[in-house]
Amino acid sequence: MSKIKPLDPQLLFRGCDLALLEFQSSAELAEPTDIVDQSRAIDAVRFGVDIKRLGYNLFVLGEPGSGRHSAVRRMLEAKAGGEQTPCDWCYVNNFVEPNMPRLLRLPPGRGAQLKRDMQQFVEELVKAVTVAFESDEYRIRIEAIQEEFKKKEEDALRQLGHESAEKGIALLRTPHGFIFAPVKGDETIGPEEFEKLPAEEKEHIGKLIDEYGERLHKLTLQFPRWRRELQGRIKEASRDTLRLAAGHLIEELKERYTDLSNVLKFLDQAMRDVIEIGEELREAPKSGGELSEALVRGGSSLTRYQVNLLVDNGATKAAPVVFEDNPIFPNLVGRVDHVAHMGMLVTNFTFIKSGALHRANGGYLVLDALKLLSQPYAWEGLKRALRSAQVRIESLGQIFGLISTLPLEPEPMPLEIKVVLIGERLHYYLLKEYDPEFADLFKVAADFEDDVPRDETNTRLYARFVATLARDSGLRPFERGAVARVIEHSARLAGDAEKFSASKRRISDLLQEADHCAGIAGRQIVTREDIEAALQAQIRRAGRLRDASYEHILRGNQLISVTGAHVGQINGLAVIDLGDFMFAHPVRITATARIGDGDVIDIEREAELGGAIHTKGVMILSAFLASRYSRSMPLSLSASLVFEQSYGPVEGDSASLAELCALMSALSAVPIKQSLAITGSVNQYGQVQPIGGVNEKIEGFFDICKAQELNGDQGVLIPESNVKHLMLREDVVSACSEGKFRIYAVSDVDQAIELLTGVSAGVPDEQGLVPEDTINYLVATQLTEMSALRQAFGSAGKRHPGKKDKSG
Repeated sequence: MSKIKPLDPQLLFRGCDLALLEFQSSAELAEPTDIVDQSRAIDAVRFGVDIKRLGYNLFVLGEPGSGRHSAVRRMLEAKAGGEQTPCDWCYVNNFVEPNMPRLLRLPPGRGAQLKRDMQQFVEELVKAVTVAFESDEYRIRIEAIQEEFKKKEEDALRQLGHESAEKGIALLRTPHGFIFAPVKGDETIGPEEFEKLPAEEKEHIGKLIDEYGERLHKLTLQFPRWRRELQGRIKEASRDTLRLAAGHLIEELKERYTDLSNVLKFLDQAMRDVIEIGEELREAPKSGGELSEALVRGGSSLTRYQVNLLVDNGATKAAPVVFEDNPIFPNLVGRVDHVAHMGMLVTNFTFIKSGALHRANGGYLVLDALKLLSQPYAWEGLKRALRSAQVRIESLGQIFGLISTLPLEPEPMPLEIKVVLIGERLHYYLLKEYDPEFADLFKVAADFEDDVPRDETNTRLYARFVATLARDSGLRPFERGAVARVIEHSARLAGDAEKFSASKRRISDLLQEADHCAGIAGRQIVTREDIEAALQAQIRRAGRLRDASYEHILRGNQLISVTGAHVGQINGLAVIDLGDFMFAHPVRITATARIGDGDVIDIEREAELGGAIHTKGVMILSAFLASRYSRSMPLSLSASLVFEQSYGPVEGDSASLAELCALMSALSAVPIKQSLAITGSVNQYGQVQPIGGVNEKIEGFFDICKAQELNGDQGVLIPESNVKHLMLREDVVSACSEGKFRIYAVSDVDQAIELLTGVSAGVPDEQGLVPEDTINYLVATQLTEMSALRQAFGSAGKRHPGKKDKSG
């Protein structure tokens, strides 16, 4: 009989020592704590934030709900609070190439000031231009210029007419233009009278008319040039007027920005442009331009003098920390909006919109890795910006050549930024494996632990963590016992009595639900009973599949025995993980053995239901059998293993110990107690290895046994190395304390088979012999007999290869 005793009930659950919680209510814990013992990850984040080198961006790894976001936010905001406020950034019109707006960099707050000043300049410019062009001085000057050129034309014609008159030829003005005609005295000679003149005189007059006609033609060719000179003189006068009207406005602005050479350059360009297009500005509406004119790049709208304040850091007192929740490509690198006008999509520099990279420039940008990677071209756009150290605003249509119109090409913004990606480990290692640029751009990985050690220091720290969550969520205070129960549940979530779970989300949810229970009960403080009620409510909401699975067993649809004994049949334990809820149920495993070629057939694998790890476990137990029992003879065994009534995938090696014990039972013909269930993996030397979900597995078998009435013989065998993971339910611990249920810890297959069968496993003596009627003896004897029978059949086959057919 086995000498292994059931585990002491004190080992089944490690409660929280209330002496470590030196308070009565969580309200007494004033010092905030939003994360517990993540020193490795915190040091990595601090290093990544502090180092100011190209490519040292961060990737924060960890499980969802682990509190990474809040911890990173706190650290970044603390770091940013001591850093310099970044500059303002503005886009202004490029008066030479309107489709390539210029970028201005200004000290914090000066961008908004420049925008207001230029808006006021536009408003005053309209008034100043109107007044200047309607002034008497301008009107008199223009009239003088026009009169001068009118007199010049008239004098030239008068001079030509006077010279021709001296020759007897008059210059006449008609509705169709100027003509020359001969005169006699003060009257012109008519056609009839002209015909009566002598031929020589007619010829002479004709030559004079042709001569002066040619001179008139040359003179009329000079008139357009004189008119162009007239327009030039008028335009110069207009420029002088505009220079006087707008010059003082520009000079007043330049006095405010004497320390900013780029702004002074822009103001000089604006002044030259005002002088250049002044005549067109006379037609601009006083509002600064109608929508149609304001949208057309290069038009004469007063919008061209306005300022597009892209990034305003005037109200910022530290470096920016930007969390972009929707990292699509335009939200990252910015965009240029368009509006429909007369059947066209038009835009200008005032429609340029900033992206998260612009707003976070000079500070920190935090992105969710999965959201970023799931958006088209967002990841490539981010890498391009980080590689080039500048943000270039362009649409996807431009990038892929889908737009044939002339687009805006804003001047790129220089980029000085620290990018923090937050994602799961899978995302990090996939990027590192398949994206060759990733390692150059994200050189710092901060890996947050899934669980943390449960010691006295961390217990006190975890209590402050609970108090901080409650305070931040506006919940009622939690009494000391309630905090202790939360700490115990955290260890259960970690699946380890010596660890705490790092899941902030699940603990926060529990606190809020417990607060709700306290409110229903009319309490002003949350008690341990409220925590228990919230936990039970969570289980009930998520437990439909568990209850359905239990019902199948209890109604006999799934065959599970918790009493009696059976050869080659054992109760294994299977875990089902639903994400936030995990449960287990017993599953019948059977084994059969016969003479064969040494194969152990995994029916789950043959049916393509078994996973790779499960198959590996079966191969390991097969190797154990060959190593222990068939060192000096062929393993003449053909065995089959199967999970009965299993209709879905089977994965993992946690049933390999159960499968090995079932096979040893089949070989030894010793029945296994059905009152016991077993879990654990086994290696080639028969040593039992730890498995996951040990608490759920024990509770799953306990629930089935309890539903069929506990008799004191029922229990679960677990690996000895899993004892430190036990955080069982209170009812399971109570049943074990009362002797109604038992939990055994085993370290090797011999201990397990002794407990399961009640028969000694048999320890080899100095000669390597095991006592008779032990499990090892029976198994070895059976395998020896199988080997002898197989050899006998083989020899008989050789001696009698076959009989001749006498009928032939």
